[in-house]
Amino acid sequence: MELTHAVAALQRFSGQDLGLSLWKMESALEGMTAGELAPILQQHDADHETLEGAALIKNIAGQINVVIHALGILLCLPQLLAVDERVQNLSLGAGNTGKQFDLETDRRVAEFKFISWQGGPEAIRQNSVFKDFFYLAELESPKSRHLYVLGTEHPLKFMTGRRAMSSVLSKNMKLHDDFIAKYPDCKVVRDYYIPRREIVRIEDISPFLRGLIDSPQV
Repeated sequence: MELTHAVAALQRFSGQDLGLSLWKMESALEGMTAGELAPILQQHDADHETLEGAALIKNIAGQINVVIHALGILLCLPQLLAVDERVQNLSLGAGNTGKQFDLETDRRVAEFKFISWQGGPEAIRQNSVFKDFFYLAELESPKSRHLYVLGTEHPLKFMTGRRAMSSVLSKNMKLHDDFIAKYPDCKVVRDYYIPRREIVRIEDISPFLRGLIDSPQV
């Protein structure tokens, strides 16, 4: 089934208000027997084609984060790279792709975080940002190192704050072991970040991604 066909089938079933459409179906089916159901199901587009379309859309939606990660990097590259700078390694797939960093060129190494910060506790997002910062900071390389984010206010507030390292490291055993092996006496995030804030530049890429920033879904 093509995506446009799947969307159209789902729209017919859902109507303008899915809750209202379901309520109408519930009301229409009250008192019905099995033999009387078929015309009503057909009337409301409750068929296998619609179910197949919903499954297709669900599968595609599950890959949206990967799509955003890939497109975000691709659209940033022309804005970030110098005229004669050459890409050496690129990891467009979100998550574990077997490559250490999202981008490596002949003069920089970088990670990208397409996180829309809400300003709350956001521990999982903070943990992810710290992980990327740590591995960039610990990399032995003469190249410049960059952590590209959507707005620097919340990431920097976290990195200069006093959240306990034990909390940040608690959900990632590899990161925990790697960090503790080098810095067993480092107790809060700012103690690690402040001496290294010039090593890894936390930079805002939101001006390059207006389509992502302006979207109400992000």
